[in-house]
Amino acid sequence: MAEHYSSLTSFLRLGKVALAKGPVALLLIEDGVEIASTLRHNIDAGFKKVIAFGSPDIPFPKGMEELVVRVDHDLSAEGAMEAVINGCIEAAPRGTWLYYSYNAEYLFHPFCEHRNIAEMLAFNTEERRDTVLTYVVDLYAGDLDSNPSAVCLDDAYLDKSGYYALARPDPANHNHPKERQLDFFGGLRWRFEEHIPAPRRRIDRVSLFRSKPGLRILPNHTFNDEEYNTYACPWHHNLTAAVCSFRTAKALKRNPGSTYDIQTFRWHNSATFTWHSQQLLDLGLMEPGQWF
Repeated sequence: MAEHYSSLTSFLRLGKVALAKGPVALLLIEDGVEIASTLRHNIDAGFKKVIAFGSPDIPFPKGMEELVVRVDHDLSAEGAMEAVINGCIEAAPRGTWLYYSYNAEYLFHPFCEHRNIAEMLAFNTEERRDTVLTYVVDLYAGDLDSNPSAVCLDDAYLDKSGYYALARPDPANHNHPKERQLDFFGGLRWRFEEHIPAPRRRIDRVSLFRSKPGLRILPNHTFNDEEYNTYACPWHHNLTAAVCSFRTAKALKRNPGSTYDIQTFRWHNSATFTWHSQQLLDLGLMEPGQWF
């Protein structure tokens, strides 16, 4: 039977049993682009539940109502992302693994073709890590004449270089660098930075994390617990993952201020996206850590 809630409040009161056992995927639907493929990708990844949040005005893919929990919530409202994530953190049992992303974003973790998300998170839990840092890797259609929205799964490209990291300053400590925290940049947000507000240029996101009392996500996609924002534990490297995302490309082509300045996203460092974790590992866009 399809589960459909008319508001976030209703879901958190009546449907929070969906958050009882992780890992749980929280999908934030901003528009009608590639909803079905994103839902299918998350289901196939091995999440116990997939919960989709979005405006009721956005058509939902036929045949998927039975596979996901649907919650009506306007994501264009101020603070909508934080309301969803923090509401689910509070409603979920302590220690539940949660993952959040937007439509037209696809999670890849090391060896995901052979090991599902639950196996990866079980290993990470054994490592005493409550988070998995992810890099948002921009995808874009190679031919914008054929795909003016910049979204095409069969003609997807990514940047194979141009990524870098800077120390993350701590305003509470005279802007000295924070321990085991970096700001990561690259992709379309770097190449077309004149069209991207400075606070939105980072590509790091803590997309996978464990719920606990008092935890809150902030508007800049960091958490109020500083350890949750670290890329590794103090004693060795930890695995990371990648969220391969058309979100920036479609925004740049949808925005009247940038669309006419961009005839193509391809450049000499573009590469066809193979939809395989090995490509991301080879490019250094995620790491297996100690997981072999």
